[in-house]
Amino acid sequence: MVRSARRAFGALALILAAAPFPGIGLAQETAPPATVVIEQPAPPRVRPKPRPVPPAPEVPAAEAPEAPPPAPEAQATAAPPGPVRGPVTNLPLPRFVSLKGNVGNARRGPGLTHRIDWVFTHSGMPLRITAEHDNWRRVEDAEGMGGWVHYALLSGVRTILVTADMAEFRSRPDPAADVVFQAEAGVIGRIVECLPDWCRISIEGSRGWAPKDLLWGADPGEIIE
Repeated sequence: MVRSARRAFGALALILAAAPFPGIGLAQETAPPATVVIEQPAPPRVRPKPRPVPPAPEVPAAEAPEAPPPAPEAQATAAPPGPVRGPVTNLPLPRFVSLKGNVGNARRGPGLTHRIDWVFTHSGMPLRITAEHDNWRRVEDAEGMGGWVHYALLSGVRTILVTADMAEFRSRPDPAADVVFQAEAGVIGRIVECLPDWCRISIEGSRGWAPKDLLWGADPGEIIE
């Protein structure tokens, strides 16, 4: 009886050993233990503080650079160009001369092969030279007519052309002076002398002063002695 009980108890022990309680031994063999991973938060990003910029050193008033002095007015304003000179005679252009003979052919170009465009027919007529080329001079009269004339037909004697009708010539360069004589428009006279605004003219032996705005043959402001 006791032996049977021992056998039964042994059999029960074997059964218990072969089939453990659920949730204890079997669970440990069939399911591995769970692994818990704890994520740590990333460290906060810290923005670097800007480095302080040292202030620029102050320049004392005595050491500060001085501004350049302003350019003088003489340098700021361009100098006026000088008078134009003729390439042949080196005389000023334009300038006044007179017709030497009774006839002067004005040609289209500086040479005998060029056609004649104008003919001057008054001896002593004042002409203005505007260009030079070799032995030829380009001239024009009071009306702007003219052309190229050979220099041998011209004279350096200064004359004028009366442009006002019945121009009055006075004893002095003064509008209140006595009238010496009168001359019609188109009369040619010889210049005796000129002031900036007046000229003394000799016409057929008579001499008198007349304002330049009544004459053609002298530039305003020109002085002739």
